[in-house]
Amino acid sequence: MTTPDSPADFRCGYVAIVGRPNVGKSTLMNALIGAKVSITSRKAQTTRHRITGIMTTDDAQFIYVDTPGFQTRHSNALNRTLNKTVTTTLTAADAILFVIEAGNFTQADQQVLDLMPKTVPCILVINKSDQVKQREVLMPFARDVAAKHEFAAIVPVSARLRRKLDALQDELRKLLPENPPVFDADDLTDRSERFMAAEIVREKVFRLVGDELPYTSTVLIEKFEQEGNLRRIFAAILVGRDAHKAMVIGNKGARLKEISTQSRLDMEKLFGGPVYLEIWVKVKSGWADNEAGLRAYGYE
Repeated sequence: MTTPDSPADFRCGYVAIVGRPNVGKSTLMNALIGAKVSITSRKAQTTRHRITGIMTTDDAQFIYVDTPGFQTRHSNALNRTLNKTVTTTLTAADAILFVIEAGNFTQADQQVLDLMPKTVPCILVINKSDQVKQREVLMPFARDVAAKHEFAAIVPVSARLRRKLDALQDELRKLLPENPPVFDADDLTDRSERFMAAEIVREKVFRLVGDELPYTSTVLIEKFEQEGNLRRIFAAILVGRDAHKAMVIGNKGARLKEISTQSRLDMEKLFGGPVYLEIWVKVKSGWADNEAGLRAYGYE
């Protein structure tokens, strides 16, 4: 959407945030836009969709696209779909943020770096730089990684502590084309409330069940109704086995109750109104290996 008072040199473009799993891509996007639109957890492959976060300033609109961590360890239909999402997003972006962990460049990082199209400018973002105790170590590490690709800029940041994000945004603005804004100034994401509700529940499952549950569990919103300011949401957590169902429910339903409570509170904060939430756990074996089923559950 264009605005008549946009400055003549207003810049707007799509920015792909890429990297291997667990380097802090979603945390970085949330910090850049100042709101939580992409879910986070310590579990690898938490992000499964292209999540768009929008940040508008006086002279630019940054349309950030958080991508799944590029998966090299498993080759089921789900991961093939996620990896395709990453490569498609890279070629369509106006700029790329390649996120790595300070002091730790792995073979998995190199595999993601090898995907970078030479025609799209890329900034090397060294995240978790606050965790490097010896500052003199960071400079040679940055030089070593910089030698592997022609980066437009190198910016050490801490997404968790929101450090150096202004410097990153300044460098990024230089790479965006001169365009009017695509979205309204107060838009934070292009995703629907129904989609965000499913993502919030999935985050709580990953956070509260942890490593006990295989990452292939997912969440389906079966009904989403709005009555005035009240939203009535009915969700199903899909797991692969009866044993996984028991993990999610917990002793006398305690874990499922905590998932529901934390999800409802996050939804009320995001949606700005009361939420009635009901969650069931259902067994759906083999869904992550079925490409037609993946499309039915919203995977591109």
